[in-house]
Amino acid sequence: MGLRSWLGSLREDDAAVRSEIWRLGNAHRGEPLEGARRELKDPGTSTARGMLLRACIRQLEARS
Repeated sequence: MGLRSWLGSLREDDAAVRSEIWRLGNAHRGEPLEGARRELKDPGTSTARGMLLRACIRQLEARS
């Protein structure tokens, strides 16, 4: 993987995290951090979804 494609994938990941935070806020009455934590505890959460939720949690905690 070249540097350009690697940087492009980071931007896509940032966009996915922002989008998921928005979805979590809507689904959990304006509480995306608590929603992400709750959804992460669900035993049926896939590995990929767990990674996305952890990224959301990191970003939301960094804002606090």
